[in-house]
Amino acid sequence: MILFSGIAAGRPPPQQAKRVTADEEAPLLYDVAVVGAGFSAIAVTIHLLRSLPPSASMAVVGDDPGFGRGTAYRTEFYIHRLNVPAGRMSVFPEEPEDFVRWLEQHARKVSSEGFASRGDYGLYLRDRLASLLRDHDRRVTFDFIKAKAQNCSHSSEAGLVFKLDNGTELSARNVVLCLGVGNADLPLKQDHIAIGAQKRIVRNPWRLSWLSRVGRSDTICILGSGLTMVDQVLALRVHGHRGPIRVLSRRGLLPHPHAQASHLAKPIEPELAGSREISALLQGFRRQVRNGADWRGLMDGLRPMTQGLWQQLSSDQRARLLRHGLAWWNIHRHRIAPEIFLRFETLRRDGIVTVHAGFLEAIEEGHRGALVSYRQRQSHRSRSFNADWIVNCTGMERAGVAHSPLLKGMQRQGLIAADELGLGLSVDKDSCVIDCEGRPQPGLYAVGALTAGQFWEITAAPDIRVQATNVVSAIISRLPHDVQD
Repeated sequence: MILFSGIAAGRPPPQQAKRVTADEEAPLLYDVAVVGAGFSAIAVTIHLLRSLPPSASMAVVGDDPGFGRGTAYRTEFYIHRLNVPAGRMSVFPEEPEDFVRWLEQHARKVSSEGFASRGDYGLYLRDRLASLLRDHDRRVTFDFIKAKAQNCSHSSEAGLVFKLDNGTELSARNVVLCLGVGNADLPLKQDHIAIGAQKRIVRNPWRLSWLSRVGRSDTICILGSGLTMVDQVLALRVHGHRGPIRVLSRRGLLPHPHAQASHLAKPIEPELAGSREISALLQGFRRQVRNGADWRGLMDGLRPMTQGLWQQLSSDQRARLLRHGLAWWNIHRHRIAPEIFLRFETLRRDGIVTVHAGFLEAIEEGHRGALVSYRQRQSHRSRSFNADWIVNCTGMERAGVAHSPLLKGMQRQGLIAADELGLGLSVDKDSCVIDCEGRPQPGLYAVGALTAGQFWEITAAPDIRVQATNVVSAIISRLPHDVQD
């Protein structure tokens, strides 16, 4: 059964919503289909609903009940904050204060320079979508299909045809792939994990039910030292945990904080070297900081030109950045709210959180829980400690083709090609998907993490919302004249 969903809980679907059964002979043809259920999908959907003429039809295919919120914005802990100030988080690039106004309307005391909770941002997205769905006079024919696309084939008449896991088919003249990423695997082969220790491993920390099993004084080992780690440390504290927390990552690097609102530096234009060698660019940035430039201001000044710089790098230079510079880029570029940093630093200063730099070697059964063994960084010395729980906070997997049965099937048919660095799909500068022979596929687009190979900086909301508007504009230009009118 293909069902319409009004998305916002408790709101009835519009009367003109269609219900289509699997008994029908031909798949329903839409002008646009959005495949996915995370932030990229809701951003594209919102902009399509605002821009498509009422005579158009569109469908969203996704099996996540929390459509648009994904992992990041589904959390219910208020302590989980956005890593970008509220004034830059509007889903509408042309209305930068829209999210701030929503916060004011809902009595949230967060300024434009402040950091709202991620749960509130998820509610904001749902509200904006629901408002568009209620506008019956302007709204296109819209179906939300709670299913997962399993396979795809090309039809010269109907564009792309998708087979869904509910037994139905869907065809669309224009398709936007908004498939996100999942939690990364443990950085350890399965044969290095004792069977008896398996029950102590939390492979996906965003399934927050694991917190209810943690004892107040249990020892926690967190693998990974990035943003996810900070989130889980604070979630543990909110949940009443008061035991020791050991953090283990390869380099032991921690996210840096944003500056306090009273000490914000204005964006500083980087002095770019003539060469597009990574080492030359880095030397120039370091020279500016030595000469007194605020490094945060420099990073903020670099942000608008990051995608362009990435596209100017050779394949070898991009690979070099991924191998040697990614960890340092992440801690400087993806900063955390200053109040969150202070909470975390207090725990570290008090000895509750201890950070270890090293390479995980084994997880064995110990006399007191699991025994975690690792090799110290820049040393051949092995260390170990006991832990009651081992939490995988190594981040999100790369948006590669191998993680999606749908994308693997499309690749077999030659409809898509993987990015050469394994960062997702090969797309052009207009986010149009490139096939196995290097040709752009008109009407087939990708948005979000899948396009990192082309755009690099394309996981944060401010970047995705711009990409979404550009893709929607391209789709509008492709609509038949009878639909455009």
